Amino acid sequence: MPEGDTVHLTAARLRAALAGQSLVRGELRHPQLVEHDLAGRTVLDVASVGKHLFTRFDDGRSLHSHLRLDGAWHLYRPGMPWQRPAHQARAVLETAERTAVGFNLHDMELLPTAEEDRLVGHLGPDLLDPDWSDEHAAEALRRFTARGESELGLVLLEQRVMAGVGNLYKTEVCFLLGLSPWTLVRDVPDPAAAIDLARTLLLRNADRPQQSTTGELARGRTTWVYDRGGQRCRRCGTRIRTAHQGDGVHARIAWWCPTCQPGPSPRGGVRGSGRGRPG
Repeated sequence: MPEGDTVHLTAARLRAALAGQSLVRGELRHPQLVEHDLAGRTVLDVASVGKHLFTRFDDGRSLHSHLRLDGAWHLYRPGMPWQRPAHQARAVLETAERTAVGFNLHDMELLPTAEEDRLVGHLGPDLLDPDWSDEHAAEALRRFTARGESELGLVLLEQRVMAGVGNLYKTEVCFLLGLSPWTLVRDVPDPAAAIDLARTLLLRNADRPQQSTTGELARGRTTWVYDRGGQRCRRCGTRIRTAHQGDGVHARIAWWCPTCQPGPSPRGGVRGSGRGRPG
């Protein structure tokens, strides 16, 4: 599932292409929305809230979409061939100069802009909120510390605590904090620092497609432990281990260095080599 910075960048690119423009084509191909034609509407804004996208129109409505695992918005010049098959298109928003195509979009809904909170009001503070304040940080800290009996790695992924962290940043935050992903939140020495670190990493990558937590953009050098199972830790040389964390649909692969990240170990099996992508 895309991280919050990926969704933030998607919103920025759609905003630059569509905001202030009238649609000459506005097709919604989701089964529950096919009767709606947005042609003639003017796009006012495109905003991200955590991992949710809202395209706002001049008639007081918003198109909500969620990328989940396989969704994406592509931008084309009118007439250009699409890079994905047409049957995957769920929305086509075209102006005189640009065409935005939403492929494999999920949880689509056309709703009054004033009611967007109905879909995202349950989320914790958005780490990429442009209006982030001390109040946002305090609320994230309150929600974070309230999960004291839960594992750090799982709480970092909990969008109701703070919105925007995915498995990549969860993994890297745990490493940079020097804590096992299975550390209980009550045992995290500085919870505020964990929140601040997650926000810092997301902000660092919010305006570019490359995601790096090491400060390097070269291939194979962008992360400390994420997706590096069996390879040597960049700090100490210990082989990075992998294991699943969480249950059912919430299970994700965790990568960690047992030397740099002392603490609780996973209850299930541990792999010392191999690579894998989180579900």
